[in-house]
Amino acid sequence: MITKSVSLSNPIYEILQQTAGVSNINDALSKILKDFFQLKIRALQEKISVYEKKYGMSFADFEESCKNGEIENPYSYEIEKDGWEWETDIVEMQDLMEYEQWLS
Repeated sequence: MITKSVSLSNPIYEILQQTAGVSNINDALSKILKDFFQLKIRALQEKISVYEKKYGMSFADFEESCKNGEIENPYSYEIEKDGWEWETDIVEMQDLMEYEQWLS
């Protein structure tokens, strides 16, 4: 493991320790990051769920339906925008889940 030295202001150091409930700063940062990742993942899951309900399918099925013409007007602004945002949310969620694993 590579370690790096970081300077924290006293208020940030105190907040990290108190909000995480641990005295070791690495443990505190790890706990706070895990909590943050879990909150972001839940929010992204909710956004993804909205698209799944709107289109009645998973993103993979949505992409396929756009390609094979099952979705009418797949190049309209609304559908393309939904597709871009949906895919971005999925990729961000996967990244956060991977980062969370790094902290385990």
